[in-house]
Amino acid sequence: MRISFTDDRDQLSGALAVFALKGKMLSQTAEAFDARTGGAVRRAMETSRAKGDKGKSVELLAPANMDADRLLVAGLGDADALTIAGAQAAGGAVAGHYKTSGQDQVTVFADPIEGAAIGAAEFAAHVAYGALLKSYSFDKYFTKKSDSNSRVTLKRMVVVTDDPKAAKKAFESLEKIAEGVFLTRDLVSEPANIIYPESLADACRALASLGVEVDVLGEERMAELGMGALLGVGQGSARESQLVVMEWNGAKSGKKGPVTFVGKGVTFDTGGISIKPAAGMEMMKWDMGGAGAVIGLMKALAGRKAKVHAVGIVGLVENMPSSTAQRPGDVVTSMSGQTIEVINTDAEGRLVLADALHYAQERFKPQFIVDLATLTGAIITSLGNEYAGLFSNDDTLSAQLAKAGEAENEKVWRFPLTDAYDKMINSQIADMKNVGTGGKAGSITAAQFLQRFIRRGTPWAHLDIAGTAWTDSESATVPKGGTGYGVRLLNRLVADHYEGK
Repeated sequence: MRISFTDDRDQLSGALAVFALKGKMLSQTAEAFDARTGGAVRRAMETSRAKGDKGKSVELLAPANMDADRLLVAGLGDADALTIAGAQAAGGAVAGHYKTSGQDQVTVFADPIEGAAIGAAEFAAHVAYGALLKSYSFDKYFTKKSDSNSRVTLKRMVVVTDDPKAAKKAFESLEKIAEGVFLTRDLVSEPANIIYPESLADACRALASLGVEVDVLGEERMAELGMGALLGVGQGSARESQLVVMEWNGAKSGKKGPVTFVGKGVTFDTGGISIKPAAGMEMMKWDMGGAGAVIGLMKALAGRKAKVHAVGIVGLVENMPSSTAQRPGDVVTSMSGQTIEVINTDAEGRLVLADALHYAQERFKPQFIVDLATLTGAIITSLGNEYAGLFSNDDTLSAQLAKAGEAENEKVWRFPLTDAYDKMINSQIADMKNVGTGGKAGSITAAQFLQRFIRRGTPWAHLDIAGTAWTDSESATVPKGGTGYGVRLLNRLVADHYEGK
C-alpha cells in the first residue's frame, strides 16, 4: 500500500476516516463532519457500541451532505493514555476495515490529539505505519480471486495532517522497518519447496544491495570448523545445510563488538527419525521463524541506515527422515568441543543454535547475543500466543528487551535458569543430552542447553517464539499468517540502547 501525507483538507470523496476519543469526544475533523451531516456522526456513535473506546469503530455509509462513499470513526480511547502503539493500532484498524472493502483509497484525517503525549506529526506517522503493517497480504499463489469479499482492494492511503513534511520524515524510517517485517512475513509464509536452506541463503544474499556484507558457509566449511551439531540435523536431507553471516556496520567507531542476533532456520521440520504426527505438520514450514526474524531485522537496520554495528547469523537446515538421518542415541560433537547425546531428533533447533552461537562468539566477540527460535511447543502451553519466552543470563539485557517488547507490542516473559534445571540435561555417556529428564520444563531445559554454549561474560538472551511467529487470528497491526515477530522488538532494542554509541 502506498502512503502519502498532505495538509489538503478538501479531499472528501471516496472512503474517509476520522478519530474519536473515549466518551464520544470527536477530533477536529470529526466535529466538522458531524456538523456537516447534521449530527449523524454522534448519533451513529450513540446507537452503536463505539463510544470512542480504543479498538472500537463505527461506519457511516453515504453520509448526508458529503461526497464521501463511507466515513469511518475509529476510537482512540483516553487521550492521556494514547501511545505510539495506540496510534499504530488506530491506523491498523482503518486499514483493516477497508482492506477488502472494495475501496482502493482511504483518506485519514490525523488531527492533533489534545491532551496526548504524542505529537501531531508523530501521531500521523504512526497511524500510517500501523496501517501499512496491517495492509500486508500473502496471496502470491492464488490464481483466481473467486471470493470477491476476500480480495484486497486497498492500494493507497492519504494521511491529512497539519505538518505533512514532518510526518513524512518521521515515517521514512518506519517504512524501512515495515519492509523488514514484510520480508520476514514473506519468508515464514513461503512453502518448504520454495524456501529451503540454499534458497533462504539466497534471500540473505539479496541484502547486499543495501550494504550488508553476506558470507555463506556450506557444509564443507562447516565441517572444517567442527560444526557437528548443526550438520547432524541436516544430514538426512537432500538439501545442503547453510550458515549465513550478515554484517551491517553503520557505527561511527569500532571500539565495541557488534550487537549480534542468531536465528534458528529449520526450513522444514518433520522431526527426523523421531517423526512428528501428520496432523499439522504442514505448519512446520515456519520452523525457520527465528532465522526469518533475523533476516528481516538486518534489512530494517540497513534500510534505515542504523548507526550500529550489527551481525545476524542464521543456521539453515532441513530436518528429514532418511537412511542418512541421525538416529536417537547418536552422539555428535559441537564446534565448541562439547559432546551431545541426541535423545530426540525432533529437538533439533537447539543443535543448530549450539554451533551458531559458538561461531558468533568465536568470530565476533559480540557486545551481546540475542537468539530467536521457534524452539518448543512447551512455550505455547505456558504463554499461548501472547508472549515470547525470554531466558537470559543478564538482567540489563532482559529489562531492555522487556521494555522494547511493551513499546512495540511484541511482548516477552522471563523464565528462570538455574542449576537444578541444568542438571536435567546431563547425559550418562556425553557432556549433555538434547532433551531434559521426564519431559518436564521443556522450554527451560532447552534454554539451559543453549546456555552451555555461551561463554562466561557474554550477555545473552534467548527468545522462544514458537507461539508468536505465526497467528491464526488477526490483531491491530498483524494479519493472519506469519507475524514478523521480533523485527520491531529488536529494532527498538537497538535504537533505544545501542545505536550511535
